[in-house]
Amino acid sequence: MIKNGHHHHQENTAAGKDAGTTPGAAACSPEKRRRRIRVWCDGCYDMVHYGHSNQLRQAKAMGDYLIVGVHTDDDITLTVDGKDTYEEVKKSGRYRECKRTQGVSTTDLVGRMLLMTKAHHSNIDSSDYQQHTDNFGKVAGGHSPWTGVSQFLQTSQKIIQFASGQEPQPGDTIIYVAGAFDLFHIGHVDFLEAVHKLAEKPYIIVGLHFDQEVNRYKGKNYPIMNVHERTLSVLACRYVSEVVIGAPFAVTKDLLDHFKVDLVCHGKTEIYPDKDGSDPYAEPRRKGILRTVDSGNSLTTDAIVQRIIKNRLLFEARNQKKEAKEIAVIQAMKRQEEEKTKERAQAVL
Repeated sequence: MIKNGHHHHQENTAAGKDAGTTPGAAACSPEKRRRRIRVWCDGCYDMVHYGHSNQLRQAKAMGDYLIVGVHTDDDITLTVDGKDTYEEVKKSGRYRECKRTQGVSTTDLVGRMLLMTKAHHSNIDSSDYQQHTDNFGKVAGGHSPWTGVSQFLQTSQKIIQFASGQEPQPGDTIIYVAGAFDLFHIGHVDFLEAVHKLAEKPYIIVGLHFDQEVNRYKGKNYPIMNVHERTLSVLACRYVSEVVIGAPFAVTKDLLDHFKVDLVCHGKTEIYPDKDGSDPYAEPRRKGILRTVDSGNSLTTDAIVQRIIKNRLLFEARNQKKEAKEIAVIQAMKRQEEEKTKERAQAVL
């Protein structure tokens, strides 16, 4: 079992809960100790994104200790005949649902990767994109609300829900890292964890470049996720304390002074030049505070995209099959509800 938390300042609190105690609990009688609530949730969590993170955030808020089960396939929680695999849990009164994060799906992200255009993040409603997603996320006979392509709308409340809200404390080492952090993946997490280990009390600020800036230096159809989506994805990481939305490409003296940065870190990936060909890390190099950090993980956003493109036909077939199954489930659920309504009506008569 792999354990996780969120931000160093919360880990001690979580440990207290895991022990089933609260401050001063040793002096309390067993009757006065609050029972620890263990929460279970499961899913496929394929290409985990901020929608998944939001579901886990909500699940964690329902109790003290969260256990996540990761499926080996993408089966959903109802069979075609309408049987609910959570039936026993529901009967025992221990079933709860988290509110779905609208505007994001793995299917949508895969669709963006397969659509090789420079402006998909700003022209998501274009006819070319819509035609592609119609082929990718729809099947004859209906449209599934789970698999279908959607568009994310950022709100200030959503950012607040994801943000730690913690300011740097005396003694913290303020570390700045910048980049696209597109399709936030385990390679990014390993990098941020390695950065986090550089100091006893790290406060990591991530500077996210705007979409147009990322497209300038990476080209092709990057970024896959727009800056609002990337913000939530990065904020969901336990090692991140703050995010600069639309950070300048060059790490300037003003930026370093403003955030009182002690260290600037970059991975072993390529450092792209600024628009004028200059080194964007010239200032932290001059000050001697630039560190190259090896994440020990070779996974990149490019590698994920190439994996998707290579298996394009398989992904399209997979999603069409998946949506057909989901539509069958929706129809089965509707029939079940109609039968229950008839039974209630007959009982009244």
